[in-house]
Amino acid sequence: MKKSISGIRGIFGNDLTLKDILKFCRNFTPLIKSDRCVVGRDTRPSGEIIKETAMAALMGQGISVYNLGMVPTPVVFREARKYGAGLIITSSHNPLEWNGLKFIIEGRGPNEKEFAQILKEKKSNNKKIGTETEVSSNYVDDAARIIGKINQKPKIVIDVGGGAAVNTAPHLLQSLGCQVQTINQNSSKRGPDPTSDSLSELVSMSKNADIGFAFDLDGDRLVVVKDGKKQSPDTTLALGVSKALELGYKKFCLSIDTSTSVEKYILDHGGRVIRSKVGEANVIDVMIRQKCQAGGEGSSGGFILPEFNMCRDGILSAGLIAAMTGKKIIDQVIEFVSRYHQLRTKIGIESNLHDKVLDRFERNLKGKFSQIITIDGVKAIIDDDTWALVRKSNTEDIVRISVESNNLQKAKQIQKEITSLVRKSHDQTR
Repeated sequence: MKKSISGIRGIFGNDLTLKDILKFCRNFTPLIKSDRCVVGRDTRPSGEIIKETAMAALMGQGISVYNLGMVPTPVVFREARKYGAGLIITSSHNPLEWNGLKFIIEGRGPNEKEFAQILKEKKSNNKKIGTETEVSSNYVDDAARIIGKINQKPKIVIDVGGGAAVNTAPHLLQSLGCQVQTINQNSSKRGPDPTSDSLSELVSMSKNADIGFAFDLDGDRLVVVKDGKKQSPDTTLALGVSKALELGYKKFCLSIDTSTSVEKYILDHGGRVIRSKVGEANVIDVMIRQKCQAGGEGSSGGFILPEFNMCRDGILSAGLIAAMTGKKIIDQVIEFVSRYHQLRTKIGIESNLHDKVLDRFERNLKGKFSQIITIDGVKAIIDDDTWALVRKSNTEDIVRISVESNNLQKAKQIQKEITSLVRKSHDQTR
């Protein structure tokens, strides 16, 4: 089981049980100040039984539950602003046998202090029993007002990957004036994570469309496919950032693993950039404290517009990017980001060894590079256009290695050196 501010995740029936669901939901209830919580789930096979168990736990602590049914994560975040709290049954991009809980407090994910409270065992408060009400969402109408009508009626192909975006994403794009074709509505020929899948069907179909969009199972991640080519997750973020700059926003927050190209694009267009730890909740926490207007995570293709939703919102991002079709700016942004080469790999390491491995890695790294940043993992700055980051995963038993440079051969060589050094550090801790 993985426990982080990204939520609780595990293989259902193995290291994540209904007993765990009851415990963590009960622990969550003291943070629900409104005594109201909106609940939704993605399309995982275990989603319904976990949702029913979670709602029972909340109602048993006196919380009134508002049941959205099967909806994307951004919809639950949006509605949580109205109800005061939210709970999503999802494990995002993890394999189908996984599931989990994602918590929302006043429209945002919990910070590290609040998440620690969710992990701490609490006794029952013996409150009155809460009620359940089935509700719907105004998400599509709200998003359409932000984006506005798209007069050029672009042809768009959507790959929902058998996920929860199946209704919301096509509905939004059609309401904006797009011509939409949807694939993989009820089942998927691809994996749950569009950032790692080849998206071969969407790539082929995009050649006869203006643009293609692929979502993960809960609809917060978005990958752009254009002219028969799958774009990097950082390109998705850069396109969202470009639209935000067009709307007049100037202050951005980017996770520490986001491409240098996105930061340089913002700076070249008169904006400012603040960096945060990786993880949606960490980005949001800095956004709130530093009053940032937009930003997100390049690694997950996650653009965040906090005035609308304090989460990665793949569906809103798709609408904002669709509004840019027919303009040269999309190709310009894609070309700008493509100047940089980001290589990502991972090494399977048990979660209980992550901190020890990173400590050893930092010691092994000393003296090799001029600048080391440790706000999240260990990031080595090689030069203005080249860096390497090693950090523990918030969601899996792995250590992630990211390397970027505007020189591909240089990036490959650094990735090889860094990966070897991480393996050496792992061996030294066992």
